[in-house]
Parts: sequence; structure tokens; C-alpha cells
Amino acid sequence: MNCSLLPMLADHWPAVREIYAEGIATGDATFETAVPDWQNWDAGHRKDCRLIAVEATPSTEGSGVLGWAALSPVSSRHVYRGVAEVSVYVAGAARRRGVGRALLEALIEESEACGVWTLEARIFPENLASLALHRRCGFREVGIRRRLGQLGPTWRAALLERRSARVGM
Repeated sequence: MNCSLLPMLADHWPAVREIYAEGIATGDATFETAVPDWQNWDAGHRKDCRLIAVEATPSTEGSGVLGWAALSPVSSRHVYRGVAEVSVYVAGAARRRGVGRALLEALIEESEACGVWTLEARIFPENLASLALHRRCGFREVGIRRRLGQLGPTWRAALLERRSARVGM
């Protein structure tokens, strides 16, 4: 993989938004049907644990952002302060190049440095690439949650989790 990982800043939002829109368009990445504006996206995600992958040598054709990863709190209750939901998105042109794995591995490291002891991922069972990526990075399938999330006529959501071996012991 020929990329660098950087903290995501508000200035990266146009490129992040574009990659997010690609994921939404697949119908297999999220229950979202439209990309939120920056203010709503920012409010729904932790201020730490936000990363982008950029081309090592950005082209003049695009932003150079290959993908992004971020954490969302699963609850505002104090007892769940160390539990977060993972989002990892890779631009279509950058898939199968190790970008997702680099982002997820770095996000795991950063999450543990920030005191997160459990990461959750809700993945559509049809999204085999995302399921495989998360399993390679230490997530285990908790199960298929029936009639929990509906996109169009289809109910679907696999729940995976990863417990830190360093935090929350």
C-alpha cells in the first residue's frame, strides 16, 4: 500500500463526503441514504479517532484521499464511554490495495490509546469484503440482528465486535 495515514480535519470533508457517497450508492455499506452535512457528521462522531488515508504522492487529478475511518459513540451514558462503533470507507478506485486494513489497524491503535475497550461494527451480511476485513483485524461475529435495521424492503445487520486486550481489563 502506498499511502499515509493522517488525522481527519474539517478541511478533508469534501473528499470524505465523496467517498461516503460512493459507499451509500453501493447499497451495502450503510443504512444512510444521503450524506449528512459536516455539522451533523461531526456531531455524530468522536472528535478523536478520525483518520484519512492519502496517496503518498497525491495526483493533480483528485484530493489524494483514498479512504477514511472514524468512531461514533454507541451511547452517551458514562458506562459505555469505552465502546464505539467503527466506520471504514475506501474509495472505489483504491479498494483491494490494503487501504481499509491500514485504516482499521490504525483506528484500533488510536482507539485503545483513547481508552476504548470495545469496538462494534454493524455490517450488512452481503458486504463480504467488509466482513473479511474486520475478521482479519480481530473482530468476531456476535450474530445477525434480525429486524433491527431496514434499508428499503430488506432487514439486515451483522454485528461484530472487537475487545481490547489492553484497555478495560
